[in-house]
Amino acid sequence: MLSLFLTRMVLIVGRSLIGSLSNNLLGVKSSHETTGKLTHQCIFSQLRTFIQMRTNLKVVDNSGAKRVMCIQALKGRRGARLGDTIIASVKEAQPRGKVKKGEVVYGVVVRAAMQKGRCDGSEIKFDDNAVVLVNKQGEPIGTRVYGPVPHELRKKKHVKILTLAEHIA
Repeated sequence: MLSLFLTRMVLIVGRSLIGSLSNNLLGVKSSHETTGKLTHQCIFSQLRTFIQMRTNLKVVDNSGAKRVMCIQALKGRRGARLGDTIIASVKEAQPRGKVKKGEVVYGVVVRAAMQKGRCDGSEIKFDDNAVVLVNKQGEPIGTRVYGPVPHELRKKKHVKILTLAEHIA
């Protein structure tokens, strides 16, 4: 009986660790029975949080960077959301791009895994965290933006990013 309980607890811990690495919600239910009754039930799910310090983001423009790490969110104390500007360090870059590995750049969050409510009552949420690199004046460094971009960027005065985007969600 004890070995069954320990086996299931190891399974729960392993699945919760895997769940924190994936983008899918986990609904793992575990239980151990005593005399055929359900006595213990745990449900684990992944929490989606703000973009904060040390968050890795995908770059979705043709500026030359592939992946950046957030150094600081410029707006709120808790972190950045859709349309917010961040300061980031380039972690991976293409060989002959406009930005190089190790540079400190500004970026606008165009996709966030954390949900954001819309005026009509619906919520928008993406599978990944993505950013478009901009200069200090807020103009995009690249000339193309790949993937969907939410129309909430219009309220945050990032119209140039919307004009470069191939799909507005």
